[in-house]
Amino acid sequence: MPQHQPLVNQHKLWKTFLIFLLPLIATNILQNLSGTINTVFVGQMMGVDAIAAVAVFFPILFCLMAFVIGLSAGSTVLVGQAWGARNLEKVRCVVGSTLFMTLIGGSLIALLGVFFAENILQLLGTDPDVMHLSLPYVQWMLAGSPLIFIYIIYTSILRGVGDSTTPLFASALTIGVGLVVTPVLIAGYFGFPKMGIISPAIATILGNLAVLLFLILYLNYKRHPLRPDWALIKDIRHQPQLSKIILRLGIPTGVQMVTTSVAGLVIVGLVNRYGAEATAAYGAVNQVLNYIQFPALSIAIAASVFGAQAIGAGKNDLLNKVTRTALSMNILFTGSLVILAYLFSKYLMALFITDPQVVVLGQQLLFIVLWSILFFGASAIFASIMRASGTVTVPMLINIIAIIGIEVPAAYMFSRLWGLQGIWYGYALAFVCLCIMQGLYYQFIWKKKTIEALV
Repeated sequence: MPQHQPLVNQHKLWKTFLIFLLPLIATNILQNLSGTINTVFVGQMMGVDAIAAVAVFFPILFCLMAFVIGLSAGSTVLVGQAWGARNLEKVRCVVGSTLFMTLIGGSLIALLGVFFAENILQLLGTDPDVMHLSLPYVQWMLAGSPLIFIYIIYTSILRGVGDSTTPLFASALTIGVGLVVTPVLIAGYFGFPKMGIISPAIATILGNLAVLLFLILYLNYKRHPLRPDWALIKDIRHQPQLSKIILRLGIPTGVQMVTTSVAGLVIVGLVNRYGAEATAAYGAVNQVLNYIQFPALSIAIAASVFGAQAIGAGKNDLLNKVTRTALSMNILFTGSLVILAYLFSKYLMALFITDPQVVVLGQQLLFIVLWSILFFGASAIFASIMRASGTVTVPMLINIIAIIGIEVPAAYMFSRLWGLQGIWYGYALAFVCLCIMQGLYYQFIWKKKTIEALV
């Protein structure tokens, strides 16, 4: 593919879509593995208290991710549209504005986080027995958050111009650094000091520094249109008009993430009433579902990029084709994984659970909800295509209605009728309803709108 050529200008859309999609799926899997690997090292080398100390950071991390993923969602749409229009100057302006907001927001979070970390942990109800471990870990992670944010934003922007391969290299590098640095610093191998609980945090910071250095060198070597050179650096400034559009597109995504998180806590509360075995099964099923959802979410991201570039290129007639291609990919990839998960459910559950009875329980829950991931994927595709045009508020509201108005009440009511299994019927119902509502809005309202480029 020529370097400056929009994706939608390529022949055989499905082939271009697939070439873009595969590295994207691999990147999402690697990013998830990165956190898992660090947790394994901490658990195996430092014990249960250390795991608990690290786990305390997860709700904080989710809030931070809501901020940065919101920014990346908004900027990716604008970058995609400008790239589709072949307006490299506008692409750089969007990148500069996004990086400016990222640096300001990241620096504030880092400063406030480091100084008020203890207060935050107390508000979260952190066990006093693990506070001495949680506090330094959280402080180091928050101090390094600007680097994490820039890494996430920059790789998202690269995807906006059709480059899904460079982010894959970057993810592989972060994992490589974590695999080496975390155990070395925990145990003090090769003469290094034993850093204890802050080891995974230091590994994360060093991994992101390595990635940023890699991006500077690699993108400049490749003469990439988005290489971090002086021309791009000069564009890192406050640009009010662009900032408003980015935030308008990004804030609904952040709100949606927070809503999903809060609803998840309510569901966990319902599950916990059925005892430790139910909670263990819930955790195992969610792990499997996360990996099955990756292709669906990756397809949705790809659809958003292709849709934005089509709008920027003035080829709105291609949007239907992009949607059909994405939905077909969802059936192919997600559907295949769903079938494999049904066939090998016992072995998948056994990866996370040792108790045979809990394995059987996990299988039962998995069987209830697995098929509905196809509907989840389709709803994400509809929402992403609409986001590419700047339509974000209604898809966000539909998502919130599905979560708060259907998933949570249904999980509660069905659990009263059918016990633990009822909670999972609530999940499946919510995914189906979400897909129907997003699809209807897409087909009968959004498609009748006049679509114009935002930049």
